[in-house]
Amino acid sequence: MKNGGTEFTGFGFAAPERVVSNAEIEAQLDLEPGWIERRTGIRERRWANDGETLTDLAATAGRMALASSSTAPEDIALTLLATSTPDHLLPPSAPLLAHKLGLQNTGAIDITGACAGFLYALTFADSFARVHGKSVLIVAANILSRRINPTERASAILFADAAGAVIVSPTSRDEAGLQGASLVSEGAAYNLINIPAGGGAKPFSPDTAIEDTRMTMTDGKAVFSKAVDMMAKTSATALEQAGQTPLDINHLIPHQANSRIMDAIRKKLDIAPEQVWSTVAEFGNSSAATIPFTLARLANDRGLERDQNVLMSAAGAGLMGGSLVWTV
Repeated sequence: MKNGGTEFTGFGFAAPERVVSNAEIEAQLDLEPGWIERRTGIRERRWANDGETLTDLAATAGRMALASSSTAPEDIALTLLATSTPDHLLPPSAPLLAHKLGLQNTGAIDITGACAGFLYALTFADSFARVHGKSVLIVAANILSRRINPTERASAILFADAAGAVIVSPTSRDEAGLQGASLVSEGAAYNLINIPAGGGAKPFSPDTAIEDTRMTMTDGKAVFSKAVDMMAKTSATALEQAGQTPLDINHLIPHQANSRIMDAIRKKLDIAPEQVWSTVAEFGNSSAATIPFTLARLANDRGLERDQNVLMSAAGAGLMGGSLVWTV
């Protein structure tokens, strides 16, 4: 075990150029104008164009993180790709991402953690950097527009495409990096959000209906209540582990599921609105990508100060979720 802590040494973010307005989706679903923004806080989102791949989008964010970092590419010892929409079912996409980034000395693995995937990746990266004294690149990316059932309102109004990236490096500052973590799952709610076909339980076949290859949300109200409960409880546990209270938090970056879930978490934790970092209005819900995308974009715009505390929290399909407290 090495002495010291960990720190962010690079940030990157990317979103496709194609902007999809609420009006386009509202017309498709026969919804009145303004309905989506009132329900979700989303005004528009980005969707990938034909020919754009998940690793292309992830690589754009990864290159930005590498360019902004003092860490040399040859010093990246591990590449973690948090995604639910890899380029292929097999092989994993992380080795291809590392290749596109020109990383020659890195291990590479996909993490399929749905909306909480970045938090799991960040927990692993912090441990790896502390134990081995080497840097880790995390990219969380999704192209969810290709998994949407356009006739299902619950998912069609929310999901988007984006990528966010961070580099986690060891530092001599003992007080920096991961201070508290709570990762949980609730397998009894496994089917609340799912893609029915394509796995070993229901392989693709000539008779597979196209709807079975798309994401479905079977009970939106249950997802909302369980997500809020999971994020609130894990936030409290992570804060306790860190020896902190909500008053010690400088920035709350929740999973950008929709504005109602984010506001519910903020109120349960009694954190001021101005301390919440959000990109959901312009970029929608890109699952695991939302937290690092928001972190990287706003760190780039506003900056993060040394010793500030950041609380990150997410919940999603599985159900799985968690919360982390990170000291900059």
